[in-house]
Amino acid sequence: MTEIRTERLVLRHARPDDAEPLHVIFSDPLAMRWWSSLPHETLDQTRAWVEAMMAGNAAGAPDFIIEWNGRAIGKAGFWRLPDVGYILHPDAWGQGLAQEAVRAAIDHVFAEGLTDIVTADVDPENTASIRLLERLGFARTGSAERTWNIGGELKDSLYYALDRVAWTGRLNSGS
Repeated sequence: MTEIRTERLVLRHARPDDAEPLHVIFSDPLAMRWWSSLPHETLDQTRAWVEAMMAGNAAGAPDFIIEWNGRAIGKAGFWRLPDVGYILHPDAWGQGLAQEAVRAAIDHVFAEGLTDIVTADVDPENTASIRLLERLGFARTGSAERTWNIGGELKDSLYYALDRVAWTGRLNSGS
């Protein structure tokens, strides 16, 4: 089982006991505002999500639960390569934790040779996520309208990408 340690975080594979702390996040409309589904109404929905994450981990998906100070506060990684995804409990926002977690997940997939490019699909209104991606060196590659139907509301997409060469160059230059 892969475990990644950063300065403040532990990124690890999902476990059944993650359902309850993650349900706090996945049932929160604020946390789920930019997610690809509506907030979870029941703990069973979150259990099913955790079980799917565990199955993905067992199949080799580099997708991780984020632990901070011993508690699960979100997820970061690649449910399906090359698309990165992340979500944090709102209490953890604004502290650089998402950037730290996503950076570690990207380091992992490039170091392990799992992909040569990582991509992201972000809602144009999600300015915090756009800033995070751009700080990590992602470049905007395109856009599309009405790409996601979340509870009957159609959302647009901005597409971003980061390749191994650009990532390695940023690391070597210290940026």
